[in-house]
Amino acid sequence: MSKILIVGGVAGGATAAARLRRLDEHADIIMFERGEYISFANCGLPYYIGGDITEKSVLTLQTPESFKARFNVDVRIYSEVIGINRKEKNVRVKNLKTGEEYTESYDKLILSPGAEPVKPAIEGAGNEKVFTLRNIPDTYRIKDYIETHNPKTAVVVGGGYIGIEMAENLAHAGAAVTIVEFADHVIAPLDYDMACDVHNHIREKGVRLILNDGVKAIAPEGDGLRVTLGNQVLTAEMVILSVGVRPEGSLAKDAGLDVNPRGAILVDSHMRTADDNIYAVGDAVEITDFVTGGKGYIPLAGPANKQGRIAADNICGIETSYGGTQGTGILKCFDLTVATTGITEAKAKAEGLSYEKSYTYSASHASYYPGAVNMSVKLLFEVPTGRILGAQIVGYEGVDKRIDVIATAMRAGMTVYDLTRLELAYAPPYSSAKDPVNMAGFVAENILEKRVKVAHWHEVATLPKDGSVTLLDVRTVPEYENGHIDGFVNIPLDELRQHLDKLDKSKPVYATCQVGLRGYVACRILSQMGYDCYNLSGGYRLYNSILGKKNAPLKMDVKLNSETMVPIAASSTHKINACGLQCPGPVMKLGEAIRNAADGDIIEIKTTDPAFAADVEAWCRRTGNTFGGVSSEKGIATALVKKGGSSVCATAGAGGDNKNIIVFSGDLDKAIASFIIANAAASMGRKVSMFFTFWGLNILRKPEKVAVKKDVISRMFGMMMPRGSKKLTLSKMNMGGMGAKMIRAVMKNKNIDSLEDLIKASIQNGVELIACTMSMDVMGIKQEELIEGVKMGGAAAMLANAEESDMSLFI
Repeated sequence: MSKILIVGGVAGGATAAARLRRLDEHADIIMFERGEYISFANCGLPYYIGGDITEKSVLTLQTPESFKARFNVDVRIYSEVIGINRKEKNVRVKNLKTGEEYTESYDKLILSPGAEPVKPAIEGAGNEKVFTLRNIPDTYRIKDYIETHNPKTAVVVGGGYIGIEMAENLAHAGAAVTIVEFADHVIAPLDYDMACDVHNHIREKGVRLILNDGVKAIAPEGDGLRVTLGNQVLTAEMVILSVGVRPEGSLAKDAGLDVNPRGAILVDSHMRTADDNIYAVGDAVEITDFVTGGKGYIPLAGPANKQGRIAADNICGIETSYGGTQGTGILKCFDLTVATTGITEAKAKAEGLSYEKSYTYSASHASYYPGAVNMSVKLLFEVPTGRILGAQIVGYEGVDKRIDVIATAMRAGMTVYDLTRLELAYAPPYSSAKDPVNMAGFVAENILEKRVKVAHWHEVATLPKDGSVTLLDVRTVPEYENGHIDGFVNIPLDELRQHLDKLDKSKPVYATCQVGLRGYVACRILSQMGYDCYNLSGGYRLYNSILGKKNAPLKMDVKLNSETMVPIAASSTHKINACGLQCPGPVMKLGEAIRNAADGDIIEIKTTDPAFAADVEAWCRRTGNTFGGVSSEKGIATALVKKGGSSVCATAGAGGDNKNIIVFSGDLDKAIASFIIANAAASMGRKVSMFFTFWGLNILRKPEKVAVKKDVISRMFGMMMPRGSKKLTLSKMNMGGMGAKMIRAVMKNKNIDSLEDLIKASIQNGVELIACTMSMDVMGIKQEELIEGVKMGGAAAMLANAEESDMSLFI
């Protein structure tokens, strides 16, 4: 009968003990744990502190008694192994309750001592109001302090996994929290560009975030603490130190086993140390990086469990190897989910790998099914092989599923080409027919196959502004007006083919849109027309999340009773649900609500449209209303807008701020674009005039036949032209009317108003619809054949409107 000793429990040690017993019922297994708890949910500790987990008992997964009953393992708590005699094959054990020391022999020994929190050399770090979090006793101390002292302020030092989780849970416990991070971004497994969304979310939740600074000293001050940073001084009632962990390799080192400079125990793929009779697992060991093949240190529960199982297998004669750690991890950050696998771009660059990256934004499930929210996906891949090097996803629902699919693909040796071919489960409540993983693969494949050239957000600053390159924004006019990258000119994608004469073929074109999709379409058009075109990967959304102005959320004015100091409920609040609507639906609803509200009233509008959440501040600035901030929960953004109270931004035009739209085309797609732009402008309080001439008049025709007197030519024209908006065809890909039906179906599925609804909305919004009388005469169209609300006018009316406008758009 073999005798196996295990030093340390939790993930690695307890897993090894359970696996050993399942493989060998007769082995003598003894597990030593210097603390009271052998198996506990260490990843759940912050949530007990914050109150999400309410029962202490659920944190303890196994007790010595339950482990003995289930696995017949001799568990000795409060027992610290203080030495290893490799020659005699025994360990020296100290009973921490009695002080007694004794030796215990072994045939095989498994070391699973874990890691300890790094305690930086900060003056005052030993203060009783300064805490670290590693185990259940640490958790109880923090929880008891919060319940006893009810701290109103807290500083969390370190923006890693534990630091972020502690900040969230301290905030839930009622404290005003500040995170201090020495690096330029939180969560080290993320790259800076992907961390920016996390930064914005943390700040939006009311947590102060200080980057590129560290704590130099902590000292008592009154009833709290004075926390001195490199660049400023903070005060707090408690401090959490969460600056990382270091492996507890001292026991192995003292026994003459090999450790790396960090102190991690060196093992082979079977988890054996330099001594064939001693194994080591978990957070105490050095790992092999699955992606690079280099050595590293990644303390995670998943790898620790697998390593414990592998060590047990090999002790029992089952040759099993550990294939390396790829660092798949996931984190809850308030409403956000942050997930990573593989290496970061910074690591790829440091390793000298030939790589490229892609950014995609995809809905968690079919966008027409309620509750869909977007996730940001960054994919790193090797050039030219397409081998997946890593992925980072920041979003709300569905992030865990997608990171696990990519992690599995990496472990299976798949490439980005394989991602395009994955057949993943689809139903509208769960996914889309083109899953976000598929979409990431499609974009990466297009880059590798040179179907599109890409530029990245950090290259924008180096692009020449001297006219030697064309900087092109292909979003709609309202999107562009609400914010754009300096130097980029606007030609909406759907008008690009008609304005190619404005682009110089001798100059490279750098195209951007909101998230990269329309930019890609623009590049495909231009590249096939002979232009050298680059798509800005991730589009304006990524650029703005990284380099845009970071405003703290504004709060609405609150009036107080001067005697009681109780808030006075003066203004009414109007709640608008615009979830599921695509642009310009939310802004139209907001504009309608503002028009119907009294001065000083508050509009609370909820939307799942990410563009609206990003642009509402600019909308308020241009309409003279007061922006009250945007908050988000699980991908639903809630914006507060107060009617009035702000001056209107000056416009760039020489005339007024009216909008003049000349509609010449009678194509369905162009008609839809015309009314989307008109309604968006009207929602901003602009006077909009739409002048319909020639084929555009067909948009305004009544669908039914009207009995009017016409000559033969006019009657023939009337028979050949479409009667009303429902008969319009597409400018491209009409396919005998199938194309028009398809685009109407897509609009319905995506909750985009139909052309007929957009026309009605424009009339309700006060848009002036003018029919050109000269064109009506030429086309043989009578006033009685047009829908209600259309005015008659001529070129003079159109020109007068143009002179009073800062924009004239010819469609």
